[in-house]
Amino acid sequence: MAFRDVTGQERAVNMLLRTIQRGRIPSSYLFVGESGIGKKFAALNLAKALNCLKTVSSQQSAVSSHKKSRVNSQESEVINKRFQTHDPRLMTHDYRVIDCCDECSSCKKIDSGVHPDFLLISPEGGQIRIEEIRAIDRALAFKPFEGRWKVVIVDEADTMNPFAANAFLKTLEEPPKDSLIILISSNPDRLPDTIRSRCSRVNFTPLSHEACKRVIETVKKQSGVRSQESGVKKRLSTPARLSMGRPGLAISADLIKERAWFLKLLHGMLKAEKDGWTSREEMERWFDLIVILLRDAAIIKITQDEKNLINIDLKDYIKKFSSSMDLKVIIENYQKLNTLRGYLNFNLNRSLTWNYTGSILRKLKTEN
Repeated sequence: MAFRDVTGQERAVNMLLRTIQRGRIPSSYLFVGESGIGKKFAALNLAKALNCLKTVSSQQSAVSSHKKSRVNSQESEVINKRFQTHDPRLMTHDYRVIDCCDECSSCKKIDSGVHPDFLLISPEGGQIRIEEIRAIDRALAFKPFEGRWKVVIVDEADTMNPFAANAFLKTLEEPPKDSLIILISSNPDRLPDTIRSRCSRVNFTPLSHEACKRVIETVKKQSGVRSQESGVKKRLSTPARLSMGRPGLAISADLIKERAWFLKLLHGMLKAEKDGWTSREEMERWFDLIVILLRDAAIIKITQDEKNLINIDLKDYIKKFSSSMDLKVIIENYQKLNTLRGYLNFNLNRSLTWNYTGSILRKLKTEN
């Protein structure tokens, strides 16, 4: 995989490619956007592009290629086939010689996580500790051994505990030469201002429904699932809708099964049963799904158009669920629950949150 394979993030990708083209790569990036939209994928491909062995020879020949004003027709056909993309802006000759080849030993080592000049840090036990930051310092203490750049990717950087964040700030203040640190975060506000201010921010946005389906289908094909068998293509539509522009969620989890879990807990909540959540992560995902359900209920009330539903395969259930609800009350409670979803970052008590949410929904069902 390479930059040409990043779907739906053309603006971010072009920004990164231009910095490579101009030789103005900052010492640190902050990739920001919701989870599952391709931030980590883009970061890996940036590391590959910076250290790709074939990129060197391609860049050296770029000047002579420009002077000739045209490329041999057979060579051009090969290049175009190799760098096929949905975005024509990535088809310029300059970008072709910047993107990684995805074939050389450097690209393969980064993909496998064994490149001596590449380090990927992820949270363990829900947080990044000072030990991981010390590993970054050790990795950056030496010059690039095999590649041209030392690249460190910190996934879910907002999970750094205070000690790790303070230690990491020193690394950002004095970045070693020929090194790049990429922070990835879906909650950048959790990062200290001192860290955010020292990074060049790149925003990633949720994908369109069609782009989500393309990404999910591509991954299914790579994992050996043939899209033309057993109606797989048709079944991609519902997970793509439920992912809300975040195909990574549909790839890493069974969203249909997750929705069934959500509905089971919802029914228990409406019957005033005991708290059914086991973690904050479950609470967050449950709230994601309840606001989607209320959104669909409002859509049915306003337009009666089933085509705009996210849970389109549950249209009959949504009609029944919203039949006794007033549109104004649906919207008011959507806003309440969406606001409550944001407060989960403050470690709300699970039982109290369950009871409070249940009281809102039971009142919603009884108001006409």
